Amino acid sequence: MELGFHLPIFDIDGGATAIAGELARVGAAAEESGATWLSFMDHYFQIEPTGLPAESNMLEGYTTLGYLAAHTSSIELGLLVTGVTYRHPGLLAKIVTTLDVLSGGRAALGIGAAWFEREHHGLGVPFPPISERFERLEETLRICQQMWDQENNGPFEGEYYQLAETLCSPQPIHRPKVLIGGGGERKTLRLVARYGDACNLFGSSPEDVEHKLEVLRRHCDDVGRDYDEIRKTIVANNPRPNPDNRDEFVRQMADYAKLGVHAVIVTPTTGSPAAWIDAMAPTVPQLAELG
Repeated sequence: MELGFHLPIFDIDGGATAIAGELARVGAAAEESGATWLSFMDHYFQIEPTGLPAESNMLEGYTTLGYLAAHTSSIELGLLVTGVTYRHPGLLAKIVTTLDVLSGGRAALGIGAAWFEREHHGLGVPFPPISERFERLEETLRICQQMWDQENNGPFEGEYYQLAETLCSPQPIHRPKVLIGGGGERKTLRLVARYGDACNLFGSSPEDVEHKLEVLRRHCDDVGRDYDEIRKTIVANNPRPNPDNRDEFVRQMADYAKLGVHAVIVTPTTGSPAAWIDAMAPTVPQLAELG
């Protein structure tokens, strides 16, 4: 099992002028730890689950990843996850391609249907009903597939998006892996089976994750997809791991490893995330021993 780091908080010790330096240290610490994934949220206001008010610091995700691309050399970079409503899909594919080229082929496309209504209304971004957001998500996944097919620069005609050309030059160095976030059994996991290279689930309990993976397997059977091709990842949040309980965290992850979970993603929530990552680094070889 691999370890990834996800940073949801930008209230860094020392204030806004300290953010850039701390994020550079985060990139170095994550790579030195042996972690394989580094991500940020795709939000413009802080979200309630962090326990912080909306007015707390938040940075735009892809700009932040571009900065981290220059301060890392091996770790995979992505958002957990891009809200489908925030960027036109043709532009989104180009943004992720740019990140991939400038990072030497390390970009991932983490994507989901978006949910934070206050943020949309606050910044004037349309927030369609959930059924439409999922339909837009599927069209976006299809557009990204076409944008990353160098043999197909032709049009795309969908219900919500119409592109006269799907020209994307240069192409990504490595076609970005598509990670679809969420555990919705009827829509989200169906999209994982059809379009995803990876899924991301909440690590609420091994029983819950086992059930979600069984649902995913059925969707794969329905569309003729090899279930084993899909990378399974979870966010550890029950309880949220920290350096003080890291041994217990590793023991808890053993049950997820038995289910075939490939990677667990943990979230530093302190004002000094690089030091937090350093303190969690001993778990990387321990998790690797789980399989």
